[in-house]
Amino acid sequence: MGARLRVVLIGARGRMGQSLLRLLPQFPALELAAAVGRSDDLAASLQGAGLALDFSNPAASAAHVNACVAARVPLLLGTTGLPESLESALQQAARQIPLLVAANTSIAVSLLLELVQRAARALPLSFDVEICEAHHRDKIDAPSGTALALGAAVAMARGARPAEVPLVHGPQHPGPRATGEIAYAVTRGGDLVGEHAVHFFGAGERLTLSHIASDRAAFARGALQAGSWLARQSAGRYQMLDAVSEK
Repeated sequence: MGARLRVVLIGARGRMGQSLLRLLPQFPALELAAAVGRSDDLAASLQGAGLALDFSNPAASAAHVNACVAARVPLLLGTTGLPESLESALQQAARQIPLLVAANTSIAVSLLLELVQRAARALPLSFDVEICEAHHRDKIDAPSGTALALGAAVAMARGARPAEVPLVHGPQHPGPRATGEIAYAVTRGGDLVGEHAVHFFGAGERLTLSHIASDRAAFARGALQAGSWLARQSAGRYQMLDAVSEK
């Protein structure tokens, strides 16, 4: 076996960071170069690394992206709740390093996004869309990044930019539904890992596409698999489906 890929984990103290640390030994082609917390020196940790996995704080994402670009280290950015203002920096970074931004690193969720997009493209606009998600009580962002990604998949399949689609958030929007709206329902409680369902409601029928995660290891496994793939790519912007669809 050749030299192992040196991985820098950003956000090592979080739920996802801990899961990645536990699962990393199952990937013999990877080795941990550094596990970086909030106050650690990221620039120094990136020296000699072949991949960075960032599951930390959205407020620090811009600095982390810049550090990876400066060190020419491929970056898988799995932090959710990213500000829209970061998009320009992400586009610039993808011109210099391999970059994969994923609201959810589950392999099955990558397929769910594709299936939702196909359904939204095939079904008429008269079908109302409701996206329901449930997570543990400590999750900060709502709707979840995955729910918003599912909504974006619907919007793009219907020929609209996500920002152009009216967003409805449960009971805060009383009254009848308007055609073309995408509604989100959020549940927070206990230690739920993550559940997502996309409902397409038509006249007299309903189509539901869903995913349930019972173990955070599913996200960690997908991230490590995708990261291994990403490190072999040229500079560019990638998504999870690119990584998991390659045999």
